[in-house]
Amino acid sequence: MTSPFAPFQLAGLGLRNRIVKAATFEGMSHAGEVTPALVRHHRDIAAGGVAMTTVAYCAVAPDGRTFRDQLHMRPALVPGLRGLTDAVHREGAAAALQLGHCGFFCNNPELTRRRPFGPSRALNLLGALSGRPLADAMTADDIDEVTQQFVSAARLAREAGFDAVELHLGHGYLLSQFLSPATNRRRDQYGGSASARASFPLAVVERVRDALPPGFPVLAKVNLRDGFRGGFELADSVQLAGWLAARGADALVLSGGFVSRDAFYLFRGERPLRAMIAAERSVPQKLALALFGPLVIRAHPFEPMYFLPLAREVRKAVTIPLVLLGGITALEHLHTARREGFELMAMARALIHDPALIARYQAGEASTSGCIPCNRCVAEMDRPGGVRCARVAVELPARTPEDQAIDRPPGRAP
Repeated sequence: MTSPFAPFQLAGLGLRNRIVKAATFEGMSHAGEVTPALVRHHRDIAAGGVAMTTVAYCAVAPDGRTFRDQLHMRPALVPGLRGLTDAVHREGAAAALQLGHCGFFCNNPELTRRRPFGPSRALNLLGALSGRPLADAMTADDIDEVTQQFVSAARLAREAGFDAVELHLGHGYLLSQFLSPATNRRRDQYGGSASARASFPLAVVERVRDALPPGFPVLAKVNLRDGFRGGFELADSVQLAGWLAARGADALVLSGGFVSRDAFYLFRGERPLRAMIAAERSVPQKLALALFGPLVIRAHPFEPMYFLPLAREVRKAVTIPLVLLGGITALEHLHTARREGFELMAMARALIHDPALIARYQAGEASTSGCIPCNRCVAEMDRPGGVRCARVAVELPARTPEDQAIDRPPGRAP
């Protein structure tokens, strides 16, 4: 079986190895701009040895932002993004841009519409404290417009020097909202059966694929499961994988979770509620986190390679390249993923902890990451300066018994 450090050809893109930095919101795009901190973050990860680093969540339109301080694609953003991709390329890595739309999961005070929209009318709990507690159902014209926004954003991404785009079909954002039976209650051609619920996301993938050169990789990030009863399940994911392959997706990034229902189904490990409350700058949002955080930020026990059992089922169903993520922290995990037939492996928290980890693995200087699943980097996203490993940046104060009770996953002994 090929080494995780062997080169890989993803469509027309040559990668120097099989390790990708997963898209994780950096918190470094103040006012929706590319900042020096965002450039440094991805340059450092590129210098640390990954094959490709993924810039997280660039909305395809201003109203596609979950929060105000997120990137949204527009011609004026291209020069800043070009500076980022040039910096990554100088370190010998490729750069991908994740493109998405938040749908009804929106707390953006600059929203141009009266209310956010999604597949069906819905409660927008995230935006309730900013005066937008409801979301509208999209019309067919809305769906066509957003599809074109994905196409336009993908073209601009290529103009900005990106080597690939990752279309976000997971985590409870707009395209995921259409896929999930829990949030898509439509009775027209975009709702009902699994194929109807998938029609809008599949059209986005197909239109983007057609708009880009054949060798330019188009990846799709998909849920293996939404993580709650009544949502998108593994059987749906297996079926969707086949449809995406047929529509021209060059690779699938296998993930899971639904941010508005169970945000930490993706992360696993401790839930740093106290740190998240402390980092939140809005007083109403602090209150909301304190009152409702335990309901939507539930802890899940951490296990190495926790998505692997689900991902195996997708691997059996399709032949296109698959990107495995979730709890990949050790050198042996990379080898295991290759033995299991996954072409690429994505890492995030371990690389936030140590951007040079892959180079150290390859040089034989390390075999495991020092990252532990405390998840305090999630809280750091909302602090000035953006995401970082809290345990590396500062020595954390001793945790009280109350902190430990909040952070401990269900079933974990003290």
